[in-house]
Amino acid sequence: MTESVYKVIELIGTSTESWEKAAAAAVLQASKTLRDLRVAEITELDMRLDEGKIVSYRAKVRISFRYHGAEAWWEDVKL
Repeated sequence: MTESVYKVIELIGTSTESWEKAAAAAVLQASKTLRDLRVAEITELDMRLDEGKIVSYRAKVRISFRYHGAEAWWEDVKL
């Protein structure tokens, strides 16, 4: 079996509807610039409030992806 290396980043997704949609927003955004996404782990959930009412849901997400080396990784980033 070939050895693999993975990198982990942390993103915070937001949604006005739910934590699930907030987490999905983080994964969707990561998938636009990274390849070989492997695992998304929700590490924290919270809500932003305004005058006691929920304004938005926030999900802190750790996302791992296969690391192909510094040069290969940067070639995939769309700026």
